Amino acid sequence: MAGARIGGAFALTDQNGGTVRDMDFAGKWRIVYFGYTFCPDICPTDMLKLGQALKLLDKSDPKVSAKVAPIFVSLDPERDTPAVIKQYVGQFHPRFTGLTGSLDAITKVARDYAVAFRKEPAGESYLIGHTQIAYLMDGEGKPITSLPLEKDAQAIADQVRHWVP
Repeated sequence: MAGARIGGAFALTDQNGGTVRDMDFAGKWRIVYFGYTFCPDICPTDMLKLGQALKLLDKSDPKVSAKVAPIFVSLDPERDTPAVIKQYVGQFHPRFTGLTGSLDAITKVARDYAVAFRKEPAGESYLIGHTQIAYLMDGEGKPITSLPLEKDAQAIADQVRHWVP
């Protein structure tokens, strides 16, 4: 994945209502996951694994863990307000940064990260169909690998430990 055209500049709104830019994470390795808080199953399962992986690293390798910034980017800006995102990401790990923004801003970031998504009617509401991936980006924001979401938290922690110096 190194050298792949994934990632890029962004300015989105975090769970506290402030503007966050990609450069705010300079020097930090990033786990970047795209999803939405109303997701019935996949997103919360993936976020739980990512949060558990970070907690494992907090205990086994606190120096490695401290270098990692976990980021959740909402693909549902219509429902995912900063307050909703704050409650959501807080369930998984205290360091998660949750991001939202206008549909145009989210679409650009998703495109930059090779993540496809679309609104799909579901009864009286809707779901968001989207690419399921968590990227590990280095301290300069370059893509390193995708994390094994199909495996358990230990496998994810092992992958992070393998790459983060």
